[in-house]
Amino acid sequence: MVLCQGGDGAAVPAAGGKEPEVPPGREDGADAGQPCLRPSPGIEAVGAEERSVCGCCSGLSWPRCCRAPGTKKKAACPGLGLFYTVLSAFLFSVASLFLKKIEDVHSVEVSAIRCVFQMAFVLPGLIYYKTGFLGPKGKRIFLFFRGFLGSTAMILLYYAYQVMPLADATVITFSSPVFTSLLAWIFLKEKYSAWDLLFTLFAVAGVILIARPPFLFGSRVTGIEGDYTDHLKGTIAAVTSAVSAASTFVILRKMGKSVHYFLSIWYYAVIGLIGCVVALFVLNEWRLPHCGKDRILLILIGLLGLGGQIFLTKALQIEKAGPVSIMRTMDVAFAFILQILFLNHMPTWWTVGGTLCVVASSSGTAIRKWRQSVKKNKQSEI
Repeated sequence: MVLCQGGDGAAVPAAGGKEPEVPPGREDGADAGQPCLRPSPGIEAVGAEERSVCGCCSGLSWPRCCRAPGTKKKAACPGLGLFYTVLSAFLFSVASLFLKKIEDVHSVEVSAIRCVFQMAFVLPGLIYYKTGFLGPKGKRIFLFFRGFLGSTAMILLYYAYQVMPLADATVITFSSPVFTSLLAWIFLKEKYSAWDLLFTLFAVAGVILIARPPFLFGSRVTGIEGDYTDHLKGTIAAVTSAVSAASTFVILRKMGKSVHYFLSIWYYAVIGLIGCVVALFVLNEWRLPHCGKDRILLILIGLLGLGGQIFLTKALQIEKAGPVSIMRTMDVAFAFILQILFLNHMPTWWTVGGTLCVVASSSGTAIRKWRQSVKKNKQSEI
């Protein structure tokens, strides 16, 4: 046997003469550094039944190994990652619609229930992967702030959904990629170009068009839910939610891949639940819904939010971050559609203009980062 670069491997016989299929999401050579055992010249004729396992193909026998000369890699299902992204956007949007339909439950209580569902999902994963519950000592402070800022973003976003139009709150939260670039420049010393500044100004302009402050648009503001005070509070909450979400992305970049994804969600759920319970007792807002419909909606919000996060994670595992970020703008489209169909609330032209500004800025930021990563990968290959 001849050992390819990378480390150790083991030869195993093929079961029933059938060669194993390539697992989904592993066809792109992501494990190119894994060991690959293949037979030396002349060995195949002696032991035709013995097939060596190629580590880089996760069990694919050598004659069909992705490293064997002249062989073609099995193509992944095209567009599957983007489909997962659209499905995730739809689930998140429906969960937001159900939140608008709940009549007498505080947004903090909804967030607490969402955290309970997160914990129930993540706990078996932590046990299975044996990651522990605290994480590496040097990373715990980052995990704490990731959990605190992530849960804060969720609570503020739910509050914004309850006090302002669904589409308006959704659009404002999509300014988070712009804030991510700004915070990464401040704390991680990443490059911040004139393009990033332009995208930031576009996002700010979009938020202003949606908020429509009276000192710019006059005292008569149309197209809002309730009075303008609640609309303004919702706008502030949505912007703060976007900044908090951007902060969590910066913290995740700082931690890198040294912390398991499940552990990051665990901190998010535990700290969020503790914070929500404390806030509910301080506000004296804890109460069970009066009707069965609200209880069912609360459960559906937890399930849909969990499902949306799972599909978004799967999308990022098999698709590049740039296309996923762009496709996530479907959240905005679904928010407009659901708001018109089920809430009977037509968006104003100010909202449409603000939406175009925010979507343009977030999409521009995603495309620019995507091109930079592609360019960097090509340079590293050279």
